[in-house]
Amino acid sequence: MGVFAMPSLGADMEAGKLAEWLVKPGDTVKRGDIVAVVETQKGAIEIEVFEEGTVHALKAEVGQELPVGAPLAVVLGEGEAPPAEAEAPKRETAPPPTPEPEEKEPEPVAAPAPPPKPAPAAPSAVAPGAVAASPAARVRAHELGVDLATVKGTGPGGVIVLQDVEQGSAPAQPAQRAVPAKKAVGSPIEEMRKAIAAAMTRSKQTIPHVYLTQTMDIQDATDWLAARNADRPPTERLLLGALFVRAATIAASRVKVLNGHYTDDALHSSEEVNPGVAVALRGGGLVAPAMMDAAKMSLEQTMAGMRDLVTRARAGRLRSSEMTKGTLTVSMLGETGAEAMSGVIFPPQVALVGLGAPQTRPWVVDNSVVPRTVVTVTVSADHRVADGRVIAKYLAEFEDLVSDPEAL
Repeated sequence: MGVFAMPSLGADMEAGKLAEWLVKPGDTVKRGDIVAVVETQKGAIEIEVFEEGTVHALKAEVGQELPVGAPLAVVLGEGEAPPAEAEAPKRETAPPPTPEPEEKEPEPVAAPAPPPKPAPAAPSAVAPGAVAASPAARVRAHELGVDLATVKGTGPGGVIVLQDVEQGSAPAQPAQRAVPAKKAVGSPIEEMRKAIAAAMTRSKQTIPHVYLTQTMDIQDATDWLAARNADRPPTERLLLGALFVRAATIAASRVKVLNGHYTDDALHSSEEVNPGVAVALRGGGLVAPAMMDAAKMSLEQTMAGMRDLVTRARAGRLRSSEMTKGTLTVSMLGETGAEAMSGVIFPPQVALVGLGAPQTRPWVVDNSVVPRTVVTVTVSADHRVADGRVIAKYLAEFEDLVSDPEAL
């Protein structure tokens, strides 16, 4: 039996809200299937299951906010029996109702039997079975004496959330009380900025960053791209960013100390290279979903993978593995902008490759000064696992790869 729990989708994540179930009891699932959607400060993330078998029970309701590690569902493997705990409550509850009627039937006090039925109606302010509401909303409704049946839910699937209860009781409360409730929950962008701030603050406080920067001649790469893209439609063209991600990936497979995670006071190098690609979201915010096992991709596949990640990131449909399995991050400023960037490492990763916008600069080629397109690359590395010599080796590999784009 496997318990499918709320996953951690980032170093700064403490809890997530279940927005949607994509499976139901009785469904068969296999490793990697998307079974739920969870809302975090970084948007809606599709959650993958890592158990195989049959969904026995869903332990969380849509609209619930749950801490990392909280059980979401129970998955039974082939031939496994349901957990005993699930059966026990049913056996305990079933007997009491049977004796009660037998004892009360012979007595003349049969008339008082109806009062117990209105009794459940007393807690109708917190009617668990009748109204879909989050736990926080139920508690608050009980405190305020609000009947949940009279509240309209605005959560996923019409679930009543905390804000619905407080707004529904607003007429009976002082007007100033509603203001703090609204202030407590910022806009999605504000919440994302808070999440980024928390993660980056933690990164700078706990990871000793060391930076090495090198400016490289990429004229051959830009000339090759221009010739390759000349007769192709926009959908089939390669962008310079794809060359950079491909070069960063192969270089990481050669300098393995910069590819992996630092956890439990030790570096855990990864056999796969899963480069996280920083994506700026419309309206603000940043995410860095990873491309799985990118070292096995061709240059064209890398370009297609980047397009797919950007599209889904901006649509809020990233997968949990893409948010947690990155082994190295590549962050680019694009075709125009500042010429250099020093990034902050995404924990628990140990390195980030930052690329400034390409610039035209005077450059010495064969003892002559000529205009060339150059790019400045900065590697931010965790000094606990790498020093300047290792980072310099990575930069040298990256430059060799970019200068020979046909080999990518």
